[in-house]
Amino acid sequence: MATKKIIAICQSGGEFVTHKDDGSLFYNGGEAYALDLDQQTQLKDFKQELAETFQCNIDAMAIKYFLPGNRKTLITISKDKDLKRMVNFFKDSDQVEVFVIAEDAAARNVSYMPTSRSSRTTVSETAVPSDAPMVDAIVFDEPIETTSLGICHFGNEEKHRKAATQWENIITGVDQRFNTFAEFREALHKYSIAHGFTYKYKKNDSHRVTAKCKTEGCPWRIYASRLATTQLICIKKMNPEHTCEGATVKAGYRATRGWIGNIIKEKLKVSPNYKPKDIASDIKRDYGIQLNYTQAWRAKEIAREQLQGSYKEAYSQLPYFCESIVETNPGSRATFSTKADSSFHRFFVSFHASIAGFHQCRPLLFLDSTLLYSKYQGTLLAATAADGNDDFFPVAFAVVDEETEDNWHWFLSQLKSALSTSEQITFVSDFQKGIKESLLDIFGKECHHGYCLRCLAEKLIKDLKGQFSHDARRLMVQDLYAAAYAPKLQVFERCIDNIKAISVDAYNWVVNSEPDHWANAFFGGARYNHMTSNFGQQFYSWVSEVDELPITQMVDVLRGKIMELIYRRRLESSQWVTRLTPVMEDKLQHEMSKARSLQVLLSHGSIFEVRGESVNLVDIDHWDCCCKGWQLTGLPCCHAIAVLECHGRSLYDYCSRFFMTESYQLTYTESINPMPNVEKPEQSELQEATIVNPPPTKRPPGRPKLKLVESVDIIKRQLQCSKCKGLGHNKKTCNKGNGLGEPHHPLLTCLGSEEPEGST
Repeated sequence: MATKKIIAICQSGGEFVTHKDDGSLFYNGGEAYALDLDQQTQLKDFKQELAETFQCNIDAMAIKYFLPGNRKTLITISKDKDLKRMVNFFKDSDQVEVFVIAEDAAARNVSYMPTSRSSRTTVSETAVPSDAPMVDAIVFDEPIETTSLGICHFGNEEKHRKAATQWENIITGVDQRFNTFAEFREALHKYSIAHGFTYKYKKNDSHRVTAKCKTEGCPWRIYASRLATTQLICIKKMNPEHTCEGATVKAGYRATRGWIGNIIKEKLKVSPNYKPKDIASDIKRDYGIQLNYTQAWRAKEIAREQLQGSYKEAYSQLPYFCESIVETNPGSRATFSTKADSSFHRFFVSFHASIAGFHQCRPLLFLDSTLLYSKYQGTLLAATAADGNDDFFPVAFAVVDEETEDNWHWFLSQLKSALSTSEQITFVSDFQKGIKESLLDIFGKECHHGYCLRCLAEKLIKDLKGQFSHDARRLMVQDLYAAAYAPKLQVFERCIDNIKAISVDAYNWVVNSEPDHWANAFFGGARYNHMTSNFGQQFYSWVSEVDELPITQMVDVLRGKIMELIYRRRLESSQWVTRLTPVMEDKLQHEMSKARSLQVLLSHGSIFEVRGESVNLVDIDHWDCCCKGWQLTGLPCCHAIAVLECHGRSLYDYCSRFFMTESYQLTYTESINPMPNVEKPEQSELQEATIVNPPPTKRPPGRPKLKLVESVDIIKRQLQCSKCKGLGHNKKTCNKGNGLGEPHHPLLTCLGSEEPEGST
């Protein structure tokens, strides 16, 4: 792999000049040459090339450089590691500065500082890796008179400061005017960044602002107040002179919240996932200001609030937001509730277009949840359906303070009221969190509850973790899936017998896991072979894009996405020419191709015998085949197709109505209407309004764990000893056969150690 080379512009024959304002050093004059460096360059080779270029003695050469953003302290390069460290510091920059000084000149003009901390040493110790040896740092006390001096000038300071130089004249002096105090304060902050000093307010209110340099004894002052008879703010007094030095680092620290927020908010608008580490890197590059992760993160939060509005304000807008949804989309259901202390509890919404569209879909709903990462966190509960083309269809969703049995019960109650249907509905969801009891209580015995097969497999592995090898667990999961999809009792029993051969405990677990809620051989509802609750993954991907927004904005963005989805699918389906939707037409054609090799034994009545690899009985009057394919999918199986084609009947007359193009188009007939921006009513209208405060708990430090949706066959491989075949250790840590006679630690044997599949 090629390493990046740095082009060194080498200068000699000039001199250092100290900037009178801040004591920083600049090099003037001299001749220039070009050299290059990379991580493989040896110090002796670099010195040799410099000596040949500048005709100087290699043994009397001292090489030094500035740390990024520092123009006062030089770091010595005395060995190869120092050279590589320097290249690594500037690996992302186009240019750096390296000074090659004759040893006698260096001795005459610089004071060597000890490696311990010193008030005169301005090297940021956090910029150097903690495990790196400390290098000599030198500080210039006065301008250097150089006669034999070579400089590798990659010069980086101007690049760091280029974005800040535009602010050097943002404050011009007395009589300068601003529209508001906020505008003046922002200008003052930028001015201090550009000139590298910190300040503090002596007076800062709605009438006047007085600020002075933070360094004791420095005469810099500024005073601004409102211009008489106007709303303008005017600078009345200013002393522009500074006598202080070295406040740039502190200035950077001041610029970590509101100011940085103003700087990054335009980029955050374009890139909502702008990461704090990237923010810190960009600010360092453009302004020479060092931010830590926390400062960058807080600046992002401020910028986000400037763009999106206050999280707290969003909760207070909920009453008017619900009213606006119902007013602009009649027939929709939008409601919320608060706790006794008026803090937010939960919010439900189902748009009329979703409610009307669901009645054209299969009576099948998938229930799932996902975490939200906004300031006050929370959880989103959702119910999605499957349209006639096997695409997801959003029906309803809710934002709740946390995922609890009570909140699921409330969500399902609201869903029942919104749908207003007596039709039997099949639900697919996790089997935990009290959903089963809530469904039975709200929808009664008429509904069917199918357990999510993915969740079931995850619980099986979790409950039996540490007892089996990776291959054994993988085979158990395969057998569990095969048992779930098995259409007949005999096939189901054969699959779980395979599990029993691996482990009686696993077999008992499966038998006691209520197969009538997840196995096709027993399940009484119609799942159309949809076995997992995370059917609407595209909807949850939408949520992940906006889950850090204030609650009203998040819901409104989701509303817009559903609105566009309905319009797009309505437009696409208007071009379809088949009776079935494209996906279902493909499935039917696939079954038709399999039917060509089957033999039908004709008889009177509606029941026929079909022979192929097996013998199946088909009852065309009751849409029934003993293979159960017709009943499970809603489309004629290959056996039914063979019978229907023998009798010259149209296959489409024996397909579920939910798969017809006409039904699909009816699903997307209704539209979601646009909504205006939600604003609070006038103060006189607020007396009867419900007060909604944010939830009492804020987001804890760090990013919450993501709810990963993984395929259940991706199982971590458990460590297995190649010597004794035991679990939880390898042959290096195996105690058997090592002469110690000690057994394996029971905790290690129980918990095991994880390693990727295929490792040894």
